[in-house]
Amino acid sequence: MWFQIDVGLAESVREAADACAIPQSEFSPDVRQADPNFGDFQANGILPYAKSHGLNPRQIAEQIVSNLRTGEKFLGKIDISIAGPGFINFKLSNAFLIEWLNAYKSEKNCRLALAKNFRGKRIVVDYSSPNTAKQMHVGHLRSMNIGNSICKILKFCGADVIGDNHIGDWGTMFGILIMAIKKEGADASSLTLEEIESLYQLGNAMIIGDESAIATARNELVKLQSGDWENLQIWQRINEVSRAAFEEIYEEMGIYFDYALGESSYRDEVGRIYEELVAKGIAVESEGALCVFHGECERFGEQPFIVRKSDGASNYATTDLATVLHRTEQLRADEIIYITDGRQRDHFQQLFLTVQKWYAAFERKCPEMRHVWFGTILGDDGKAIKTRAGTPVRLKELIGEAKARALAIVNEKSTNLSDGEKQHVARVLAIDSIKYSDLLPSRTNDYAFSWDKMLSFDGNTAAYMLYAIARIKSVLKKCSIDAAAALANDLETAEERSLVRKLTYFPIVLAQAAKELRPHYICTYLFELAVEYSSFYNANRILAEEANVAARRLTIAVRTLQTMEIGMHLLGLETLEKM
Repeated sequence: MWFQIDVGLAESVREAADACAIPQSEFSPDVRQADPNFGDFQANGILPYAKSHGLNPRQIAEQIVSNLRTGEKFLGKIDISIAGPGFINFKLSNAFLIEWLNAYKSEKNCRLALAKNFRGKRIVVDYSSPNTAKQMHVGHLRSMNIGNSICKILKFCGADVIGDNHIGDWGTMFGILIMAIKKEGADASSLTLEEIESLYQLGNAMIIGDESAIATARNELVKLQSGDWENLQIWQRINEVSRAAFEEIYEEMGIYFDYALGESSYRDEVGRIYEELVAKGIAVESEGALCVFHGECERFGEQPFIVRKSDGASNYATTDLATVLHRTEQLRADEIIYITDGRQRDHFQQLFLTVQKWYAAFERKCPEMRHVWFGTILGDDGKAIKTRAGTPVRLKELIGEAKARALAIVNEKSTNLSDGEKQHVARVLAIDSIKYSDLLPSRTNDYAFSWDKMLSFDGNTAAYMLYAIARIKSVLKKCSIDAAAALANDLETAEERSLVRKLTYFPIVLAQAAKELRPHYICTYLFELAVEYSSFYNANRILAEEANVAARRLTIAVRTLQTMEIGMHLLGLETLEKM
């Protein structure tokens, strides 16, 4: 039984086309979900093929369909018809839908069926990646959430995934910060993160228009990167305090990593980077700096990719190159995915071009590299969200306010819960709402932050999804049913068929989300599934008096619950037993 029905149908159409002497290299079945009025799936690839060869598409469609009818065994349970000039429509029979539902009745079944998509592929996902010496703010939210979800989706689809939090702990900012700490006579061993951040802001103010201060900051960075004992002690304290604060946020948000190595972890490799790039003529000196030029790429022209600054210090480019080397040589990565905001697109394009030249020069296998970029969270003014004072919204404060608002909602709506239950529900509602509202828009779009919309029980929100799941669980608690039971009797109502049909689309959505690395496809699907379930629930008495009808509808409800919970967990969200 096909798990991804569109893929199975496409294979069947391709085989039938092959039997009609249509070259596979020139023909794509292009099977898509169809308008329910015409069928469940539709093959659209005949028209472009016929047009390009000056043929009659209707005749080609008829030839393909004649071969389909005697092909794949599952096609015997699918009504096949030709529409318009040459579209092939497929309508799944109730028998097919029941067989599909029985074949994939558990999360394990689904995971195993999808595992072939990425089996044997090791993927490093680089996400979150905050800079030390700063408190995490709302700008750190998207990389954290999108990266966490992408890791879960790829793992579910069979990939060997390594989540890596590449922390910024070795860059230019440390020269500025160490300079400010020394000038202020601050005791680095007792500094809090808030004090460290204030000192960094002070250091930035010091270097504005002051060449002497700029030179001092650069010198402090070079000393740090050269192993100066005093600067290393200050640097270590900053990172200890920063990482402790990061971990509090990650724990609250339910975000976990396989690695959390900072840029500094690769500092011993920068010498090798310089030597290899120079040896092969990939990097050259320009105005005292070591640069890689990609003149063949019109986008960059004369813009250099600086791998060593004129003062001898390394930078993001240097440590990013060293990190690629570590991930391919030590972690054996086949692919590396970077998840950052869209402003870094130029940097990563130049990084990828440099790695390709570098690895080719040394005859190394180059990993596939992708930059998964995202848009900005906006405030009411349509600009990047900030506090009234114009500073970034601290993530710790955002989470605290979300929990307080969620608790007020729970106190109002859930009077039957104990105080402990209310606290738990409020925490899940708050964190899920933050994550879901962040994952819901396509990642390349900006979106406007709204407390009212985020915590609403109406529309496509975490609150609506949590309530829909809790409602199904409430129904199931009233009866006795084996969650793994087979659905034997036929579908009877339009709502039953529509809901089961929607369930068969789940693997298609997962495959699309994994291929394009866009979790919002799952958000959209889950909402549509919840709406389908609501229609089914309102029109059909689940606990019907007839035993066979009740068993069928309860089984459909169980499968719906399983699908919704899998989807929520792939988004990195918790679910609730009751609300």
